Amino acid sequence: MTTIAITGATGQLGRLAIKALVGRGESPIALARSPDKAADLGVEVRGFDYTAPDRAALAGVDVLVLISSNDFNDRAGQHGKVIAAAQAAGVGRVVYTSLLKGEASPMLLAQDHVATEAALRASGLSYTLLRNGWYLENLTGTLGAALAHGAVIGAAGEGLISAAARADFAEAIAVTASSEGHENATLELAGDISFTMAEFAAELGRQSGKAMRYDSLPEATYAEILIGFGLPEGFARILADSDAKAAEGALQDDSGTLSRLIGRPTTPMAEGIAQALKAL
Repeated sequence: MTTIAITGATGQLGRLAIKALVGRGESPIALARSPDKAADLGVEVRGFDYTAPDRAALAGVDVLVLISSNDFNDRAGQHGKVIAAAQAAGVGRVVYTSLLKGEASPMLLAQDHVATEAALRASGLSYTLLRNGWYLENLTGTLGAALAHGAVIGAAGEGLISAAARADFAEAIAVTASSEGHENATLELAGDISFTMAEFAAELGRQSGKAMRYDSLPEATYAEILIGFGLPEGFARILADSDAKAAEGALQDDSGTLSRLIGRPTTPMAEGIAQALKAL
């Protein structure tokens, strides 16, 4: 059996990927900076830190799933260290969670991903690039505030967003990590059905029974609002840039690659909203 290890195993995507792999009969290794936080995963856990990755933690690993770091200060640098550790440990293939459109994306968020993709190609390791689109949870995570104010806010204009649930992308990780035929492949992954944020707000209004609208703001104004909410300035400006670039089509994809890969339709926007409303 192929030995699969997953970095960031205690994160939201990592936990779902572990679950998806176990569901496929695999016994993945969870790599976590704080191993005690991974004790509930029910799999082997090894300590692993993006900032100082220990090659010993990758001993015997055939496929390494590199879930992108959530540290925006030096993501590309951290990823480079993980790739070097994978080389030293003799890992066979790296599955990396990148960003939709890769080098063709105009989003600031893409820069670290593009650098990581380049590092993987130069490493000599076999790789699989999963260029993930937007998670529905990125949009449903602030429903409480939206309902309180009667508006969803952003800077996406009338741009189409092809979002899917985080669990859909986790299933793609499980499929590509546990099966052959994905060596040196680049996969553009996104939801089946694209929608505008105005349509998102309308669906939220329909399900909640409250009058809702979408207020599309200038990028700078939206960034200042996010900073006012307490987000670090750099992160707030990256989010605002992502929204503004979505207005230009950066988060739209109609290839259907994700649903074909996981063998089922991706989670619809309406279902994502319904799940989030139940959790409020």
